[in-house]
Amino acid sequence: MTDFQPTRYGLETVATGRRFEDTGWMLADPQCKEPSLIRAVYEKKQITFGPASRGIYKFADWMPVRRMLKGSAPTVTFKSEKLAARLGLPNLYIAFSGYWPEKGGAMTTCSFKETEAYSVCARLPEGEKRILVVSSAGNTARAFAKVCSENEIPLLLTVPEENIGALWFEQPLSDCVKLICSPKGTDYFDAIALGDAACTSPMFFAEGGAKNIARRDGMATTVLSAAEVIGYIPDAYFQAIGSGTGTIAAWEANLRLIGDGRFGSHKMKLFPSQNVPFLPMYDAWKAGSRALLPMDDDDARRKALAIDAKVLSNRRPPYSIKGGLYDALCDAGGDVECATNDDIRAMQELFLDTEGIDIYSAAAVALKGMLNAFEAGKLPRDAVALLNVTGAGEVRFKKEHTCHYLKPSLIGNASDPGIVEKIEKLFK
Repeated sequence: MTDFQPTRYGLETVATGRRFEDTGWMLADPQCKEPSLIRAVYEKKQITFGPASRGIYKFADWMPVRRMLKGSAPTVTFKSEKLAARLGLPNLYIAFSGYWPEKGGAMTTCSFKETEAYSVCARLPEGEKRILVVSSAGNTARAFAKVCSENEIPLLLTVPEENIGALWFEQPLSDCVKLICSPKGTDYFDAIALGDAACTSPMFFAEGGAKNIARRDGMATTVLSAAEVIGYIPDAYFQAIGSGTGTIAAWEANLRLIGDGRFGSHKMKLFPSQNVPFLPMYDAWKAGSRALLPMDDDDARRKALAIDAKVLSNRRPPYSIKGGLYDALCDAGGDVECATNDDIRAMQELFLDTEGIDIYSAAAVALKGMLNAFEAGKLPRDAVALLNVTGAGEVRFKKEHTCHYLKPSLIGNASDPGIVEKIEKLFK
């Protein structure tokens, strides 16, 4: 849109408080001696919510973006009635990211990963010649593929072959998007290693994951949507986690809303949830440990492959890093919850029966985590609760649309001889 001006912001290192300029695709403070996230510090301390016609960029005051891309849709927040009544939670709000036309849900990938992709890709400098690399367990890849295809941004995706069923699309993709996979029997960590191998070539550069301010501040728009609708900061926030980045983003949005001064001065308690038996952050938090507990790679891979919510299978999450999930939980309060595969199916049935739309397994994990917290008395029943439904409407979407699947151009491991040269050839 021609009237859009790039958002003005600086960067701040969480560990030291040092402020500095974003001179490019900065993912860390080069002067910081310890692992630490950096944050965007926006020139506008009070956010102005833009018109609905801008999609997710209605929140651009607090997104580190240089432009607006076509095709975006924001998270939709609404007060629950039937689910809230069933659970006895009178102040339950749902932040819905997915496909549900009657509610205004217009994310055609059916996942809140679109909030990340539209923010990260809009942060890209004009004239960037290198190829963006995104490693994913599934939903993130689908979101980035859609955004990059529609906006002609070259993209390399690395995804475990086990998860490529998640790479479905409303339209065939542009050739600017390529997929490579780690073989069957591997997990998200192996796909990350494959992406890291690609980034040893000057042709490619890493999106950055949790370290990318645009990824976190795109996710943070979920809480901004809630603040716009509710008018104030919720008491508690519930989300399923694979990396924990979304919960970190929610915490950071909360801090900005406090700084705004119009939405309250309290911190909402954070209740992220994981899928049994893959519980690295749950186990560390319950042990009172900043560091993740030791985990055998083979055992971790076995547990990651056993969970229904495959998108929650990050073995190297930003939990311990300064500004990461451990710090968020210590600062805001809350707890880490968990859900079994059987719980997931029960929660999916509950949501469909009450609200009338199918939800992803990860969203079902978040719903079970919320039930656990309330049933354990960690919150009063009348608390203002925000449930982040991070993906929904896929069953309905596929009934109403013909889907196209992305096929891998290459399958291999990061350690395979000549793998980097093979990846480079895909774009030549």
